Amino acid sequence: MSRFWWVRHGPTHYKGMVGWSDLPAHLDDTAQIARLHDFLPEDALVISSDLSRAVATADAIAGARDRLPHDAGLREMHFGDWELKTSAEIMQSHPALSRAFWTDPGAVCPPGGESWDDVTRRTGQVVERLMAAHPGRDIVAVAHIGVILTRVGAATGEPGRVVIGQTIDNLSVTRIDHTSGGWRVELVNHLP
Repeated sequence: MSRFWWVRHGPTHYKGMVGWSDLPAHLDDTAQIARLHDFLPEDALVISSDLSRAVATADAIAGARDRLPHDAGLREMHFGDWELKTSAEIMQSHPALSRAFWTDPGAVCPPGGESWDDVTRRTGQVVERLMAAHPGRDIVAVAHIGVILTRVGAATGEPGRVVIGQTIDNLSVTRIDHTSGGWRVELVNHLP
């Protein structure tokens, strides 16, 4: 069995769409970081997106765990022209497209960006590669809300329109296991 411990990076406190922009995480809640560190398996491998908010969070919780190289395949969804814009700005510039993007994600994507399906494929390739390289290991993957939600959807078979409404807090854990019977979601948005 492989267990993936998906951790959402620390908060950026930015109020717009943050995808591939490299904003730093605020990791001043040292008590929460310590609880998170203690909750995760001691012998797990740690990997993160290559964006600094995920890298810094992974470094803060890694402790003595083996650290794998950052992986750009674990980046947040690329929001294209919507990057760093607020929901109000996006609704004004693309009312029909933004409604479709949030109400039935799948193939719909922001201008110049990625769709839900694109992110699901991209992150699925990373997961498959990690399981092949490290069979049966616990893997702590520090990533982003969109990444984590697409992995929940892939594990449950639920469409994006169902999964996208779930809360994934900063510094929370979502655990998804892979067994001979397939994927099983064990925890979603757990705050240790």
